[in-house]
Amino acid sequence: MAAISFAAPWILRRAVQTFSLPQPLLHLNPGSCFHGTHRPFTFPTSLRHTASGICHLIQAVKGNFDDLLKGVGDKNAIEEVKHILEMARRASSRREVLHSDFLTPPVLKESMIALEKLADVKAVAQGGYPQAERCRLSVGHPEALTSDPDIVAALSITGNFGFEPCSHGDFLGSILGTGIAREKIGDIILQGEKGAQFLVVPELADYLITSLEKVGNVSVSCTRIPLLALEYEPPRTKSFKTIEASLRVDALANAGFKLSRSKLVNLISNGDVRVNWTTVTKNGTTLKTGDIVSVSGKGRIKIGEINSTRKGKFAVELIQYL
Repeated sequence: MAAISFAAPWILRRAVQTFSLPQPLLHLNPGSCFHGTHRPFTFPTSLRHTASGICHLIQAVKGNFDDLLKGVGDKNAIEEVKHILEMARRASSRREVLHSDFLTPPVLKESMIALEKLADVKAVAQGGYPQAERCRLSVGHPEALTSDPDIVAALSITGNFGFEPCSHGDFLGSILGTGIAREKIGDIILQGEKGAQFLVVPELADYLITSLEKVGNVSVSCTRIPLLALEYEPPRTKSFKTIEASLRVDALANAGFKLSRSKLVNLISNGDVRVNWTTVTKNGTTLKTGDIVSVSGKGRIKIGEINSTRKGKFAVELIQYL
């Protein structure tokens, strides 16, 4: 997992403590390392080198952040990834553990990629169950983050849904109708006539238990359950094979979603096609075994086994999520 050393604040405090002066009071200034409030002050040669090093370190940390953000593939996730990196800096420098709200899969993926390039930072993602898509991220110094934090709670919604089935949107709308922000809610697991289970930040569990009274027109009760009581199933899939001249995303998505190439070109241009949760910008992006392709409103496919044919084409297994 992870690694930049966010040592700049500590070094600054140490430098000021070591070379404290009665006057003038030292201040940071964008144009130079230090300056006096009343009169200029000339550092001894050794101290000038130290102060210069501190400034360079501050610039290096900022530059590193900028470089990491440039590497974010999904430009829609940049601001949220930036927030995660800043949170990681604070956690590492203070030797504490901080937690995000629930993140969408694209933001989670881009954040984990960026955090893996930093030192003195450990990151743990938790969504409540193995197949969770929306997860919370815990970041901290490795010495502080020694176990998985308890940052996800599970709630069960029950009611008489036999005569009035409710959709994912119905449950989500009722939960948000209590005044809770979307980022405080994780996955919602539908259970048919039994209702649904969902994940939430623990501090809001009691509020939801007392506030959630209806889903659609169905009166409901909401109770807290252990994470181990979550009833989830592996996703249902079906597999089929296709023979293609290339492994381009437009070719395989055409076969997997039964869409024309021209339609796919428009979808890619509009940012509606993702590979491994990252928005695709080029029709010629090459896919490999294990890649997951999602198209807005059409679902997802996974690239299975790939074999070459005698005629130089590719026999590709496509796994469609139902």
